[in-house]
Amino acid sequence: MCDSVISTGHENDKSVSSSSVAATTTTTTAPTTTTTATDTATATTTPAATTTKENSKATTGAPNNNTADSATSAAAAKEATKLIESKKDDNKVTESEDDKGKDEARALDPKKSENKVPESLLHNVLKHSAPLPTSTPSVQGYDFNDGINYSALFRTYRHSGFQATNFGLAVEEILRMLVARRIPLEPDQEDNLEEDEFIKRRHGCTIFLGYTSNMASCGVRETIRFLAEHRMIDCIVTTAGGVEEDFIKCLAPTLVGDFHLDGKTLRDRGINRIGNLLVPNDNYCLFENWVMPILDKMLEEQKEKGTLWTPSKVIARLGEEINNRESIYYWCAKNKIPVFCPALTDGSLGDMMYFHSFKNDPGLVIDIVSDLRRINTIAMKAIRSGVIIIGGGVVKHHICNANLMRNGAEFGVFLNTANEFDGSDSGARPDEAVSWGKIKKDSKAVKIYAEASLIFPILVGETFVRHFVSYKMRVSTTV
Repeated sequence: MCDSVISTGHENDKSVSSSSVAATTTTTTAPTTTTTATDTATATTTPAATTTKENSKATTGAPNNNTADSATSAAAAKEATKLIESKKDDNKVTESEDDKGKDEARALDPKKSENKVPESLLHNVLKHSAPLPTSTPSVQGYDFNDGINYSALFRTYRHSGFQATNFGLAVEEILRMLVARRIPLEPDQEDNLEEDEFIKRRHGCTIFLGYTSNMASCGVRETIRFLAEHRMIDCIVTTAGGVEEDFIKCLAPTLVGDFHLDGKTLRDRGINRIGNLLVPNDNYCLFENWVMPILDKMLEEQKEKGTLWTPSKVIARLGEEINNRESIYYWCAKNKIPVFCPALTDGSLGDMMYFHSFKNDPGLVIDIVSDLRRINTIAMKAIRSGVIIIGGGVVKHHICNANLMRNGAEFGVFLNTANEFDGSDSGARPDEAVSWGKIKKDSKAVKIYAEASLIFPILVGETFVRHFVSYKMRVSTTV
């Protein structure tokens, strides 16, 4: 019986061994079909083969588990095959990406790119330009090999770029004003019925000039005086300092100092600083001594004659009283050029009026509404209007707002260092004034971003002075 059992066991061993061999053979054939597989894939198949052998040993004493073991071994072999195939696909993707990277690197390597630049690189860097109008000027500055010729130098500014170009555009804009100003009035445009000589229409283009007080403090004063002396402008708007500084210079000089002088030390010494200019406080004492008697006369006329004083009438009177040809307002009074100052009391002149009021009650009355009517009327009467404004603030807005009454000025030149990011009127570009109806829609108004003491005298020289000189020469040759 024992032999029978033993014999039966051996037979089962053979049967299981055959199955094991078959399973093992199936499992081991998978790696042989993937000769390009990685070491990782081969290592993964090893446990499956080992498991088959262990299963083979385990079935030696279990004759009824042959079929189950065989199925398990087949499943393990199938799973191993799937794993190997999956790894092959991953390897293909990796190789594809590697090849792409190698191609790109090869394209960027002059030695490997066969001297050919990739099309995408050419498109990005050497993008073709759309054609510009043939009238577009080229940048060209002045050639000093031609010698020192400042007139020629300034003419090249137009095509130099940046603020030099804006300067050139401003020259062209002012010349357009002057050409329009020379156009004779038609018979029906003659302003014969206007009784106020200061606001009577005289030219084909009415020119408004505005500037802040520092322009009268510095050397630009003499440039402005030239314009008033030769009646090249029709109306001025300035601040209180722009008025009083002109008169004070007729009494005592303003001096050149330094931007960095100590304020405390200057105050102790009675010296006032305007940038790098110095005004001794004694100058204002002289101004007080000069202006107080005039205010007394004006108050007397107000009481006895019913004279209604306005800022422009006060300035005209002071211009007559100063009787000094170096003064801007002497020439304005002489040539009947109105000077408007809506903030006349905001300065030393206002201080004097305040002192004057202590001994006079009621004191001097200044009517600003009447001046508002005068400047707005000048704008409305204008056949064409041109504005030249140095700086900003009240002088800029007062002129522009007057031109709103006629739906905007035809010509405009603005000169200051302010920018528009803070929303200030000083910094606003001309296009903002167009939106308000203060400059015409088709105007070629320009703004120069520059410091006026550098630019304005040159701007006047290249426009008003050159135009004035050429006109005088034409007149002299025809006489």
